[in-house]
Amino acid sequence: MSEPPRIAIPEPNSTELEYNQRTWPQYAQAVEASGGIAVPISLSETPAAVAKIVASCAGVLLPGSPADLNPQKYGQEPIPECAEADPAREAVDELLLQDAFNLHKPLLCICYGTQSLNVWKGGTLIQNLSSDLNHKAGREISEAHPVAIAAESQYFHGFTPTLPVNSSHHQAIAVPGDQLKVVATAPDGTIEAVEQPGEHFVLGVQWHPERTFGQSSGSQDIFRQFIAAARSWKPRPIQESVVL
Repeated sequence: MSEPPRIAIPEPNSTELEYNQRTWPQYAQAVEASGGIAVPISLSETPAAVAKIVASCAGVLLPGSPADLNPQKYGQEPIPECAEADPAREAVDELLLQDAFNLHKPLLCICYGTQSLNVWKGGTLIQNLSSDLNHKAGREISEAHPVAIAAESQYFHGFTPTLPVNSSHHQAIAVPGDQLKVVATAPDGTIEAVEQPGEHFVLGVQWHPERTFGQSSGSQDIFRQFIAAARSWKPRPIQESVVL
């Protein structure tokens, strides 16, 4: 029997330690209940240390955060509703995204993590959603609104066409990044999930499946597919992992 795949999960935030203590274990528990090993990455680690840790991992999970990405990274100036950026989290995310895409490691991104993926891929964000739909329902509400699932989605193909999800965000994808395909939308048109078609597992969801893992088969299936992809991942030959 093969060893459980190790999954790199960065601390959500570099300054709000209470938030980290409350939320990081939820991602870890969902990963471990699905057959993986959660590997914490401190945002205070050096780039060399992060590279060493992630080299031992077969997958990457980018979690949520109370911060917002620096809008200058997608060509905008911050508006008053935009939260403070977290440069330490952004730096670690960029290292993990580079590793995942260089080596085709499975990548699951959640909420802020999805926004981080999108901006790293050259996309843009809505800095503050203006909608009557309750996107900022918070962690206490397990079904804030439905999302419509695209029939052609690779990773939601077994799901019902409409999926109820929780919601805890005030930003969202505006223009999807390179190769990212929209596969779920809210009733107001907000992009709720993206994936990258092909053999490389890349999935970003705007909601929080780790919070509803215990009672939602849909949340469990997201993690199940991610861990299954990590379990079958094998390192690529080095010549395929560098740009010549």
